[in-house]
Formats: sequence, structure tokens, C-alpha cells
Amino acid sequence: MGHIIKTPAGTYRANWRDATGKQKAKTFKTKKAAASFLADTESTITRGTYVDPHAGRLRFGKYADRWQEARNGELATMARDISILRTHVLPRWRDVPIGSIDYTAVQGWVSDVARRRSPATVAECFRLTSAILRSAVRDRLIGVNPCEGVKVPPRRKKDMDERIISRADLVARLLPAVPDRYRALVALAGGTGLRWGECTGLRWECLDLDAGTASVVRVAVEVAGSVTVKPYPKSRAGRRAVPLPEFATEILRAHREAFPAGPIGEVFTNSTGGPLRRTLFRARVWRPSLVRAGLLGRIDRMGHFKWRATWVDSEGIEWTAEFTTERDAIAHVAKLAPGGLRFHDLRHSYATELVSRGVPVNDVQAVMGHEKPSTTLNLYTHQSDGRDKRIREAFADDPLTAEGPE
Repeated sequence: MGHIIKTPAGTYRANWRDATGKQKAKTFKTKKAAASFLADTESTITRGTYVDPHAGRLRFGKYADRWQEARNGELATMARDISILRTHVLPRWRDVPIGSIDYTAVQGWVSDVARRRSPATVAECFRLTSAILRSAVRDRLIGVNPCEGVKVPPRRKKDMDERIISRADLVARLLPAVPDRYRALVALAGGTGLRWGECTGLRWECLDLDAGTASVVRVAVEVAGSVTVKPYPKSRAGRRAVPLPEFATEILRAHREAFPAGPIGEVFTNSTGGPLRRTLFRARVWRPSLVRAGLLGRIDRMGHFKWRATWVDSEGIEWTAEFTTERDAIAHVAKLAPGGLRFHDLRHSYATELVSRGVPVNDVQAVMGHEKPSTTLNLYTHQSDGRDKRIREAFADDPLTAEGPE
């Protein structure tokens, strides 16, 4: 049982033992306030919801360090979260005692970040902040999570979220524009829907070109410029065998003849035989390939030693510049032109084409490596060519619209 004593200063000290038996005390100006607090405290100890009234003094930054150290997750996810914490969350909350963070403060911070950052960034900042404070509730440092009920701006799709490339354009336009060393990588991604890490982590032992299948059993993970191999895919459903289309099989055969395997049998390596890094590939290979394919900006030859580069900026304004080499013109557009097809859009395009050609959703789900068919439908399928025509044809013989007998 707790008890109250009067101090020499004329205040009243409530004394009690917490759930672990440790002696605690807190001073009040009146005996009534001390008694009320003591009754509430003993009640929470009995219910198992006790929170140390002094624990909330711990600063958010200190607790965030403890929370981060205790986590057990994927390397890429951990690296992303550390970056978000360091860049967006800790500058606001690092020195704030977690017990003094309330709903209004969090909502105001979210609204402020939303004025300067994209909805996706706001959502990630809020997710991490809420996760840390939710953990503090479990540790009995605070009574409730002040993030509960906070409104976050909805994520809205942008034009670039809907970019897909048809199979015809992939084969006839994009693949010929990709350098020989990397053409098989793009063909594999476009012809199987494999993720970047699944493609770059592929070894020749997992490819059966005679049977026309690619087996996904491991994934390459890039964190802070360092590439490691994870001996399992993103999820249990990610371990799968995917059929190879004819065009991808032929390009992979040519790749095997032209380029040696990596040190442990990797199918794809950089020019020095090392692992591919996504950021460098995007800047040096992917975006210049889009320009050469006519899928990003435009390059016109004006003379023997003169090329004109044309592109449209994010405000819709058209820009031009002239260069003495085609290579410089392409590099300029690749660097400055916004948007453009992303490597991951090959995966979007693959799923969209399968669904539009009538492949059952459960089969698409299997080759995509999704655990739920809803993921396949919600994330990776978009409007396909001929959609309106097929819908009209489906109702062409509707008896309500058909002409009756005269």
C-alpha cells in the first residue's frame, strides 16, 4: 500500500511501489492531490496499465536510438528508416521529452511537413514517429500514443505512377536502345516482371534456357552503395519459377555467350565484373536508353557534328540545346528531362499485359510473387489498350438493348 507524508516544506509526498517493487515518490502541494494521484496509481498497478510518471522525461532522440537498436528487419528497410529519421523526424523531436508530446503537437508537425514535402514523405515520417511512440507505450513510458487520430494527407497517384510500356515497344524500341551488356537484364525484367533485386541477384544455375524458366531463390540488396545477397526473396510467395518469353530467352543466350558470369555465377555484372548498383545503372544506362529509344525527350541530327536535344520540363516548358556529339546530347536530356519510364515500370507493364490478355489473376499473382491477389490487382494493373472496346463488346448482345420482334 502507498502512503502520504508531509514534508518539512509543507508539501505532501505520495509514496508507492511500482509493479517491480521499486520505491517511487512524487510531491504535491495539497494532501488531496497526493491522495487522488496515489489512488489512481495503485489502480493502474492493479490493472497492469501502470506508467511511471517520471519516465516521460526521457527525450525522444534517446529513446529512438534504443528503438532502432532493438529492431530486427531487412537491411534495406532499416537503412531507409534511419535516413528518414535523421532527415525529417529527429530535427523536430530529438530533444523533446516523450511525455510532453501530445496530439496537437504531432498534428501541427504533420501539417507543417505536408506543406513542404510530398504525401508519401509525410506518411513515412508519421509512420516512424508513431511506431516509436507506440513502442514507448508498450514500455510503460507514456500512457497513450499521441499519434492516434492524427490525420495524414492521402497519397495520390501522379501521372508517372501510371507509366507502362507495351510489349511491342519494349521489344522494338527499348531493347535495341539498351547497351549490349545490359540488354538481357531489361529483357528479363520486361519479360518476367522480376524486381530489380531479383534480376541482379540471379545466377546462371537458376536459369533453364532450354525449358524457358527462371527460378527466383535469392535477392541482391543494395544499402549505402554496398550490394549484398539475401538468400531468400521478399516474401514466401517470392520464391517461384517464372516462364521466360521467347525474346528474353534468345537475348539471354546471346548474353551468356558474350559476357562472362560473375565470381559466383551471377548473370549480370558491371563492366568490371562487380555487382550492379541501381543508382548508377539508372543514370548511366537506363535513362540514356530511354532517350535513344525516343521514350524521353528527343534528339535530332542537325549536321555532321551537330545534334539538337529537346525536352519538356515539369512546368510543361520545352527546352532545346545543341551539342557537337550525340552522346553529349543524350546525356543532357537523360539528366534534365523529368519523369520517364522507371525500371520498376517494366514490372507494372508485365502484370498489366498478362491481365489484359485474359491470364487468370491467381496465375498472375503466382508469377509476380504476391501473397495476395488483391496486391496484383491494386498495385500492378492499369488501363490496357482496347479496354473500352472489350467492355462494349461484352454488352453487345444485352437483351434489353436488342431489337424485339415487329
